[in-house]
Amino acid sequence: MKVGVLTGGGDCPGLNAVIRAVVRVVHNAGGQTLGLLEGWRGAIEGNYTALHPENTDDIIARGGTILGSSRTNPYKQPDDVDKLIASFYRLGFDAIVAIGGDDTLGVANKLHSEHNLPMIGCPKTIDNDLSSTDVTFGFDTSINIVMDAVDRLRTTAESHRRVMVIETMGRHAGWIACYSGVATAADYILVPEVEVDFDRMCDILVERRKNGKQYGIVIVSEGAKLPDAADFVTQAAEIDDFGHVRLGGLGQMVADIIEKRTEIETRCVTLGHLQRGGAPSAYDRVLGTRLGLHAGRLAINKDFGKMVALLGTKIVSVPLAEAVGTLRTLDEEFLDEAAEFFK
Repeated sequence: MKVGVLTGGGDCPGLNAVIRAVVRVVHNAGGQTLGLLEGWRGAIEGNYTALHPENTDDIIARGGTILGSSRTNPYKQPDDVDKLIASFYRLGFDAIVAIGGDDTLGVANKLHSEHNLPMIGCPKTIDNDLSSTDVTFGFDTSINIVMDAVDRLRTTAESHRRVMVIETMGRHAGWIACYSGVATAADYILVPEVEVDFDRMCDILVERRKNGKQYGIVIVSEGAKLPDAADFVTQAAEIDDFGHVRLGGLGQMVADIIEKRTEIETRCVTLGHLQRGGAPSAYDRVLGTRLGLHAGRLAINKDFGKMVALLGTKIVSVPLAEAVGTLRTLDEEFLDEAAEFFK
């Protein structure tokens, strides 16, 4: 059996653990693994590198992806799907394991359902917003990076008696902001799932200042919307191949509002791609490995059109068609628990 592996969309810690595990399973079964370079772009152009245990066994500790990534969408250009299919058969693949988020897996699902290509999905995103799986690898590392950054910013905020606003990633789900906000004892969090209440936020910051707390921490998810705003705050108007804009800039707006309304000196830090970088946590190394092992087994067993997922503590498989297209937003339970500290 010859299996292709690709990583698409934004990189995150844990991708290499998945690659390593898929290679090991296929190798143990007497098969061969080729890594397609830069996501679906490599699948279209037929660019690959040979993978085997000897050149992948030590990559578990590395962040990012050894295969490179891109946001290439084969369905964006009329001829790219045909080129991809031709490359698939020219390279002699029996299956492709696509590791990515909703966009990458959406392409895999269409290729399987429309062209009967043998596809297997593995969910990946630091945003933790994919349906059909309880947790995505990369999320744990990301929130630990945010936690470490906020712990460092706390000392300078306290020294200068400032409010510090920290903007996190997460797009349209508030998992990163909520978890990191609870983990760092933030004074307030803003997430996409709850309408922004600037009056309440500023009242809390002022009240806590009166009660003796001489600094403040506010965590802002990039996808939260300003009251009465028609759209999200973006860095640029351009959209990528999947129709997404680049979110960002809300943190500075929130900082300006806080300083104007409270007259407390306020600064903003946007963590940006720091949240994607670095070595994966132990949890993400183990989760990525387990998902990769089960994805490799699906390939060996020719059980295509499936995505591996974490359900409780078990790795299961679910139909790709059911796994893509539905945003998994922050559970109300987590919001309720977090809100207890913002009163």
